Amino acid sequence: MSELIVIAFDDEATGFELRAELVKMQGEYLIEMEDAVVVTRPSEDDIKLHQAVNLTAAGALGGGFWGTLVGLVFLNPLIGAAVGAASGALAGQLSDVGINDNFMRETARALPPGGSAVFVLLRKMTADKVLDRLQSFHHRGRVLQTSLSREDEDRLRDALSGGATPPVPPADPATGA
Repeated sequence: MSELIVIAFDDEATGFELRAELVKMQGEYLIEMEDAVVVTRPSEDDIKLHQAVNLTAAGALGGGFWGTLVGLVFLNPLIGAAVGAASGALAGQLSDVGINDNFMRETARALPPGGSAVFVLLRKMTADKVLDRLQSFHHRGRVLQTSLSREDEDRLRDALSGGATPPVPPADPATGA
């Protein structure tokens, strides 16, 4: 099951820094993310979503490839590429993978102008190592919303507030839990 975490910042740059750190941790196999989006609020009336993946461009590229391949079979690769790219771009624009855009926009209304929030959908994480890495963001962010357990959410809040993170309790050998 995936977990949703939303962390808010008073400036835009810190949101992008956190996403970059999360991507690094994913490369080190400390976390596995489904989606990571930075939402900024440049002004009172403006909310911008900065998706990690541009689905329209990815769809156009994939569609162009498959369209060219089909076009080669029917001896007209240029028309096949054009039709494939157009249909791929349309499919990419219509798909919404990960966190719902409307939910992110509504949640971002709680941000001050000039602020940002990072929306992360996690599949798995090595909690103790991830929380240690988040210590560099202490006193800079606040947890807006999570689907974590109350205990895990408190540990995340402590990491962001600069407090000591309680250790992860070891498994009980008698029960295996």
